[in-house]
Amino acid sequence: MNSSVRSASVCLPRAEGASWWPEQRSCVAFDRRRYTLPTLKCGPEEASMRKGLALILLSCVLCLTATAQQPALTVGTATAVTGATITGFIEVSAGSDVGTNIPVAVIRGQKTGPTLALVAGAHGTEYASIIALEKLIQELDPADISGTVVIVPLVNIASFEQKVPHVNPVDGKSMNRFYPGNPNGTQTERASAAMTKQVVEKSDYLIDLHGGDLDESLRPYSYWAPTGNAHQDAVSRAMVLAFGLDTIILSTDRPRDPNTARYLETNASLRGKPSLTAEAGYAGTVEPEDVSALVNGCLNVMRYLKMLGGNAPPVQNPVWIERIASVTSETAGVFYPTVKRGWYVQQGMKIGYVTDLFGKMVWEARAPSSGVVLYVCAVPSMKKGETVANIGVVAGKAP
Repeated sequence: MNSSVRSASVCLPRAEGASWWPEQRSCVAFDRRRYTLPTLKCGPEEASMRKGLALILLSCVLCLTATAQQPALTVGTATAVTGATITGFIEVSAGSDVGTNIPVAVIRGQKTGPTLALVAGAHGTEYASIIALEKLIQELDPADISGTVVIVPLVNIASFEQKVPHVNPVDGKSMNRFYPGNPNGTQTERASAAMTKQVVEKSDYLIDLHGGDLDESLRPYSYWAPTGNAHQDAVSRAMVLAFGLDTIILSTDRPRDPNTARYLETNASLRGKPSLTAEAGYAGTVEPEDVSALVNGCLNVMRYLKMLGGNAPPVQNPVWIERIASVTSETAGVFYPTVKRGWYVQQGMKIGYVTDLFGKMVWEARAPSSGVVLYVCAVPSMKKGETVANIGVVAGKAP
């Protein structure tokens, strides 16, 4: 409310059946700073009238405060006002290579609150995460939301269109390894810079969704990466527990310099935004349980942040992963897995093998540590040095 406006006249008609209301319309000076009526000398009936009038006016003020309009928020070409869902694009101009347009939806709630960014599709063939955010764009109703949700369902357009896993085929770079980006770099770097400016800097919280790429048979899990800021880490830890996946990787080796953040989640965290990464989906599939896990996880974080009504009980007794032991192939050939995603293995256990093109076994893959198979290669094609599997080493206690 504008503090320079000190008072106004409020005229109210006679209330139907109100015995204490005067026959004529009354205009009463209203002090907007104090929410009280000026003192008048009057009898009991007039005092009762003024008391009732004051309650009505106070209720009106409180209602106006509760439904106060949020200022418009612009992300890329999408400008959303209170109570609206607006779609548009984050435009990445051409430079040393072609430009791109990253789709974005801005859902501006009816009530004030924080801004949560939801991002997917840094790797354009991690389909379950992309579909999950498309569903959320359609399902979230601004009337139910306090605050704003910024949804970027697909960052890596070229990867999606050309069905190329892991990298952006325009420049051969991963679109989750070059944050905070470079406006004068290649397409991946320019897109990362635009995401930093348009999404990260305009949000209060961030969730980055991923999943198993075309060649990865992955079990669902999330990441929690503490920063050393006690308050921020407490919030991000609560967010990852509210998200609800039962396996959580404790990432303690992330970059500490915001200028070399590399990952989207780290880029947001180093700029003071509590964040998490969650993964579900495998080998190019879009299974309903994986999509639902990501959709429900985002909704639960919104409930934890009081952006939606309802409770978000944290996942009970999650498996905390203290480090990841990667297995890479020592030779090229045809890969045969002997374990599945989510299996627990002992150190030294055989997890797969590679043959030459005539079927003769030329190398065995064994678990370097005991733990859970976070993902295993999902296709027979194998190059020397490529990842065969990631084994999550279980922490002795919760952090």
